[in-house]
Amino acid sequence: MPDTLSTAIAELKHEEAIAMVTARIGRGDDVFAILAACRDGMTLVGERFQRGDYYLSELLLAAEIFKQAAAALEPLLARARFPAPVGRVVLATMRGDIHDLGKNIVATLLRAHAFDVHDLGVNVEPATLVAAVEEVQPDFVGFSALLTTAFDSMKAAADLLREAGWRNRLTLLIGGGVTTPQVKEYVGADFQTVDATAGVDYCMAVQKERQRGR
Repeated sequence: MPDTLSTAIAELKHEEAIAMVTARIGRGDDVFAILAACRDGMTLVGERFQRGDYYLSELLLAAEIFKQAAAALEPLLARARFPAPVGRVVLATMRGDIHDLGKNIVATLLRAHAFDVHDLGVNVEPATLVAAVEEVQPDFVGFSALLTTAFDSMKAAADLLREAGWRNRLTLLIGGGVTTPQVKEYVGADFQTVDATAGVDYCMAVQKERQRGR
């Protein structure tokens, strides 16, 4: 059963949720327990969004609550021994597009589910994306697009990943309102969605399968 903090986040009670985080920090509660409660709240938000009970505005508000809670916890997390992340993700809006709203929502939701997210920002060059992959060695790469002008650079980046030997070592996702199954085939991605929570669910499912195979 959700605790009061996760319920406050799920109910979008911004000030109440942050006050609870602050109070629990002041009491010396376990930092990972506080973070887990915040993540549980975000999971509830995601479920309500998928059912149609919440819409984009509610998702954005929940993401802002989680972001502020995580910022309050960050100094404590930096001193603690953080558990291994569920997986590593590189996100980018590729060259030709400067929109980042959807990408930012996905990044927040992935972090809420214990993924280590490296967000490269917007208008990212394919070579820059590949360099980041070389450094981070992620399990997932995600491209976000709201303009069709980004499709060619998304494909170019996927081709460069293939040439560098990375394509079969990671899962490539694309998302955004202009993406379609046809764009997925053009880019050569593994998954396409216009729903941020569906993308997170997909990453969770893939990681669970990988864990079973180890």
